Amino acid sequence: MIDSIIKGFSKLFGNKSDRDIKDILPRIEKINAHYASYSSLSNDELRAKTAEFKSRIADYLSDTETEISNLKKRVETELDMDLHEKEAIYDQLDKLKKERNEKLEVVLDEILEEAFAVVKETARRFKENDTIVAQATDFDRDLAARKDFVEIKGSDAVWSTEWDAAGNLVNWDMLHYDVQLIGGIVLHQGKISEMATGEGKTLVSTLPAYLNALSGYGVHLVTVNDYLARRDCEWNGPIFQFHGLSVDCLDYTQPNSPERRKAYMADIVYGTNNEFGFDYLRDNMARDTEDLVQREHHYAMID
Repeated sequence: MIDSIIKGFSKLFGNKSDRDIKDILPRIEKINAHYASYSSLSNDELRAKTAEFKSRIADYLSDTETEISNLKKRVETELDMDLHEKEAIYDQLDKLKKERNEKLEVVLDEILEEAFAVVKETARRFKENDTIVAQATDFDRDLAARKDFVEIKGSDAVWSTEWDAAGNLVNWDMLHYDVQLIGGIVLHQGKISEMATGEGKTLVSTLPAYLNALSGYGVHLVTVNDYLARRDCEWNGPIFQFHGLSVDCLDYTQPNSPERRKAYMADIVYGTNNEFGFDYLRDNMARDTEDLVQREHHYAMID
């Protein structure tokens, strides 16, 4: 009886997923409108969008970040501060960080459509060209010294759209369709995006990963085994790196090593649930802050 009543209401009003998707559809139209307008941008102009987004985020958070920075400096420099005053400042810091995170959610939501369109336009250019040429940055030059899909020619960086991903040659041939844009929005909102095999889960992840990496606070992409962690890191990495975002994989490093600490400082880091979990546990048993490898947690996706 109850099941039949529930089914009746679902037919009349739609289920929760249907309603959520209906609310998202206007945002898909905005993403595609931005995407269409970005086709006229040069490669350098497209890459400049990332710096623009970062600047907008920093401006929005600047007052709160300044307060946090001043309080941290005060705790570190005023050596004669008593315990009660320190506790009060740490309580205030916790409140300010919570406020900053809430403000960050607001500004990321404001730029979501533009940011997703940048990723989609980047995917299109990688799909439709053998190489992409842009003015070389210091990030490009450093990457070219380590990766063979970027070559420096004079003042230009030449990006190949073909590269190795976990031992397999990848020729980028993917473009985000509306179903993947919907999945990206759902993941950014902290919800579960259930997609069938072949619907492009790996491609979906590029959208919220890019958006949340713009904050500079780090993004964790959690997979079930080390092969998938390496594959996804190397498969999607160039899409992020083209925009100057650093990408790393925990599987390249050893636990409790400087390299592991450096990996966590990347804008986007891939790894298995085991590695993320045990690093968290080891950090909670560390006696000195210098022994910590993880930084403050910001945003994570689990595949």
